[in-house]
Amino acid sequence: MDLYMIDKKHKETLHTDNNNYEYITVTHDENKVRIYTLKNGLKVFLAQNFDAPRIQTFIPVRTGSNNDPSDNTGLAHYLEHMMFKGTSKIGTQDWQKEKTLLDQISELYEDHKAEPDPEKKKEIYRKIDEISQEASQYAIANEYDKLISSLGASGTNAHTWFDETVYKNNIPNNELEKWLKIEKERFSEIVLRLFHTELESVYEEFNRAQDNDTRLVSYELMSALFPTHPNGQQTTLGRPEHLKNPSMKAIHKYFDEYYVPNNYAMVLVGDLDFEETIQLVDRYFGTIPYRELPEKTPIVEKPITEVVKRTVKSPTTPRIQLAWRTDSYGTRESMLADVVANILSNRGEAGLLDLNINQTQKMLWAQAFSIGLKQYGYFSIVAVPKETQTLDEAKDMVLEQIELVKKGEFPDWMLPAIVSDFRLQRMKGLETAEGLATNLYDTYIKGRIWEEELNEMEEYERFTKQDVIEFANEFFKENYVAVYKEKGINDKLVRVENPGITPVKINRETQSEFLKQILSEKTEDIRPEFIDYGKEIFTDTVKGKKISFVKNKYNDIAQVHFIFPFGSDHDRDLGLSTQILQYLGTDQFSPEDLKKEFFKIGVTNDFKTASDQLLISLSGLEENIEKGIGLLQHWMSEVKPDQAIYKQFADTVLENREAVKKDKGRIMTALTNYAKLGSFSRFTDVITKEQLQSSRVEEFTDRMKRLFSYPYEIFFYGKDFDGFKGYIDTYVEPESLTISEPKKYPEPETSGNVYFTDYDMVQMEMSKIGKGNKVNTDNFGKINVFNEYFGRGLSSIVFQEIRESKSLAYSAYVSYAANPELGRPDYVTTYIGTQPDKLQIAVDTMNDLMSELPEVPIQFENAKNAALKQIASTRITRTNIFFNTLKLKKLGIEYDFRKDIYRQIESLRFEDIKQFYETEIKPLHFNTAIIGKKENLNRDAANVMGTFTEVSLEEIFGY
Repeated sequence: MDLYMIDKKHKETLHTDNNNYEYITVTHDENKVRIYTLKNGLKVFLAQNFDAPRIQTFIPVRTGSNNDPSDNTGLAHYLEHMMFKGTSKIGTQDWQKEKTLLDQISELYEDHKAEPDPEKKKEIYRKIDEISQEASQYAIANEYDKLISSLGASGTNAHTWFDETVYKNNIPNNELEKWLKIEKERFSEIVLRLFHTELESVYEEFNRAQDNDTRLVSYELMSALFPTHPNGQQTTLGRPEHLKNPSMKAIHKYFDEYYVPNNYAMVLVGDLDFEETIQLVDRYFGTIPYRELPEKTPIVEKPITEVVKRTVKSPTTPRIQLAWRTDSYGTRESMLADVVANILSNRGEAGLLDLNINQTQKMLWAQAFSIGLKQYGYFSIVAVPKETQTLDEAKDMVLEQIELVKKGEFPDWMLPAIVSDFRLQRMKGLETAEGLATNLYDTYIKGRIWEEELNEMEEYERFTKQDVIEFANEFFKENYVAVYKEKGINDKLVRVENPGITPVKINRETQSEFLKQILSEKTEDIRPEFIDYGKEIFTDTVKGKKISFVKNKYNDIAQVHFIFPFGSDHDRDLGLSTQILQYLGTDQFSPEDLKKEFFKIGVTNDFKTASDQLLISLSGLEENIEKGIGLLQHWMSEVKPDQAIYKQFADTVLENREAVKKDKGRIMTALTNYAKLGSFSRFTDVITKEQLQSSRVEEFTDRMKRLFSYPYEIFFYGKDFDGFKGYIDTYVEPESLTISEPKKYPEPETSGNVYFTDYDMVQMEMSKIGKGNKVNTDNFGKINVFNEYFGRGLSSIVFQEIRESKSLAYSAYVSYAANPELGRPDYVTTYIGTQPDKLQIAVDTMNDLMSELPEVPIQFENAKNAALKQIASTRITRTNIFFNTLKLKKLGIEYDFRKDIYRQIESLRFEDIKQFYETEIKPLHFNTAIIGKKENLNRDAANVMGTFTEVSLEEIFGY
């Protein structure tokens, strides 16, 4: 039967399938999403996507940090971590014996939380540690991940935010029933095993957040925007005093209250049968009982009636962030705030901030954005001033742009162009299984119905320019929060001591009866499909240029790529030239007008310079691609040099360099590169300050004007290849220039050197890099399984030992990276990020693991089977069909090489992995990169690792 419920373009329609399950669809929904509601209140969102025989799964729970008890902040996030620890069936050898000990630990935590005396608290914690050792004898670490990886799952993860906790897996479609069995067990109960080691890992995550500059500003911003609402008063990671004083009973209570089927959903998008799938979901999850949710009293914030100023300090470049509180996601106010954000910043293209500030280089950078939450939201602008500007000057500059919106001083074409761009971005987002599934779970979390989400574009289209002007005048007043992020010492950092956790037993070789049962249940294998590139890629020539074509089977978006077989190795300043181009116009168009013209037709342009390739790409609706090509080639061939703009650009580059040298992440990247390649590399070989300032702009613009006279090939992704060939020859010039020889950069041996850079931070980060033998494609299958088995993932040897057993770090891994180009060496990288007082034992543990490859047959078989299932159920689609061939050519391969990898893994034995380890990894010598606060560094420990050198920022960046 069909019931039309709401009179809109997209309308909900109720149906009944052949098994009497009722479901809702929405008319004109191209993705044909089905929405079921089981008797226990569970919402089930199903949609089909046949890109691969896989299913993207999300289980979104409508609860997050906003529901944390005020005296147990961080609880929802910690519960998320514990959901990976198993149940009374998963992860235990003897549940009754383990449960007795866990109950004792739970009571001790209550005593610990209530005890005011610090010394007595330590005594209680020692008792917790002692009983935890005994309980760990019965626990099996990471069994959930072993279960999931045995299915061939990928992307296993979860996240917690204000109003959501989302559990994620991408699975082969033949393993759906097994996955449902596992998840049904997981969502039926929670067991807090290995609790105190995981708690310490969560604290390490908190420490990483302290070293994250963006979080630092965000916490202050939200606190000021929401002085009473949990949006601003309860961070997802929680307060340190609560993390150090947890309550297991409170976590159990939270799980019982919020992890109920009427408060979470099942989102499945992929190669599935609707009717079979809903029956399976009902068979497993339909048996979990409905429970009433706790009553919540809505918290209503008082209006902000003045400017609220906050100041934070850190070593990074100063910036200011402004924010205005909005109504909730999906409301008229929230949508209009989103429109204004795009009038100011539409992906760096043609917004007022883009053109009037970034394009004219009046400050280093500015951007506006809008975020809608389940309750409330906010509109925000971030502004990064130049060194000669104050934060208040930056604030005034962005406020001037808001005044332009209030006065209506933005072009009439912009509003419809923004809505068209919204449609285009949604089209791109919904074409993949993950993109559609993400939109579905987000809709559920925010309490929206799918019909409302699909009608959103029509809502945006109804807004007029006058609507925007009236909104801006009403909304933007002296009612905002301003967070001043100054350069200085962060005096709010929380530095803690290692609690001295005794390593717990992780029982690598043990299996629960539940795991044994899952492994014994055989499913019909998915047969791998290996692509015939010759059949999928059509080729032709136009005026001697090779053109490749892959058909877009999904939507009306097209892409054209101009691929030049040379890059920064051939011309160091090629990338700089493409950057300068962005600030220059032609005789026909100013730089700002060029941005506007591209945005009007909905075509984006992108320039990517690699060491051996320059890729110039256009993307947009196929009907507008020819206009985009014409505009691009006009721009490049007729670019108008302007020395004054170039001088401004050079100054901006130099200021950005200084900003980069204050950023922890960029410093660690530079330091790791220095440890890997030494003082002279592609990374450090940059144009000097003197060269940059003394150059003529023509040195760079002439490169762009000549570019299409060099050899290149074209790749077109769209629907109408004949139509494309019909016009592209107009834009192809005769080839008249030859490519220069590439510069050779040394790849020195790694020989036991330790490089340290001082940075004020809570944690210490360490990366070790070892240069291996030249890439050998015969090893690719072994590398795949080695990384899965030993170095990466939740069930890997390294993760289990360093995080699960000893709780030494939130993040630790070992990765073997095969070189993508023949004749060049592979590299092995290890990484640890942890508290300074844990670094030495973490290093010792990693060294012990690396000294002799541990043999765990069960884990090896699991890693091997997971690798096979992932290859068998993966399909190469869309533009990857073409770009994969470019990657394979660098390795001298002209076919789908996954076929060889699959066969190698099929016959792989542990002895093969061990031999690979003995010959390719164990003999390596490593250089070490360490970043952290100098006074916290254990020099004796660093000296043991090799010859110690403290390196400056100038040395590692090359400027």
